[in-house]
Amino acid sequence: MPKPTMRDLHVVRKQFVTPHMLRITLGGDALTDFPADQESGYVKLVFPTTDGSRLMRTYTIRHQRQDELDIDFAVHGDSGVACHWALHAQQGDTITVGGPGPKKLISEDADWLLFVGDMTSLPAISVNLATLPDTAKGYAIIEVQSEDDIQPLPKPENIDIKWVINAHPGEDSESLLRHVIALDWLDGTVAVWAACEFSSMRALRAYFRERNDVAKQNLYISSYWKLGLNEDQHKVEKRQDLDANEVA
Repeated sequence: MPKPTMRDLHVVRKQFVTPHMLRITLGGDALTDFPADQESGYVKLVFPTTDGSRLMRTYTIRHQRQDELDIDFAVHGDSGVACHWALHAQQGDTITVGGPGPKKLISEDADWLLFVGDMTSLPAISVNLATLPDTAKGYAIIEVQSEDDIQPLPKPENIDIKWVINAHPGEDSESLLRHVIALDWLDGTVAVWAACEFSSMRALRAYFRERNDVAKQNLYISSYWKLGLNEDQHKVEKRQDLDANEVA
């Protein structure tokens, strides 16, 4: 895989979309050659640390304009390098950004669609919903920390959003699964897009694989984080889990 193109961008503005979702808008001349139409793709943000090293973290492109990118941070207190940086970032601050990486869009080769995720995947789910054709139907099950974190999301009329309130994300690995099981399954073929905490992902993956009506090519499922681990540690476990499942 080729190395991502690295660019130095600056903070244009910041705002809380909801109490636990902070949007940082990045801009700068380095975006001149940034590819167009990359919403739902990802970038690598390079954060400085107190010991002089730098840590790279992965975030979804929520909105893209000609000279700006919006990056949404799910904030769980002032802990972790990324959240700390986002909470304290000021207009004009500079950050190195790599990418973009591939867009993660649901397969539309199905009769209906199912999205499942938490606040870390809410930006990607939001882009998916906004880009669907008006004829799309199905469900989106989205876990947020409080009722105040519910966002109005552009979507087709026949996509039903079910918001799940969980003040302690990651502590109940079957929270999202229970809501999936409770759905009225629609007729026809389904495409599934799911991304969430590692243990929740494994519970969902096991369920979808047991069903004979979820085709492998119509299933995208990923873990975006793991409770108690930083991104580097999570990547190791994610790779081990992927290798184990390829052998199984």
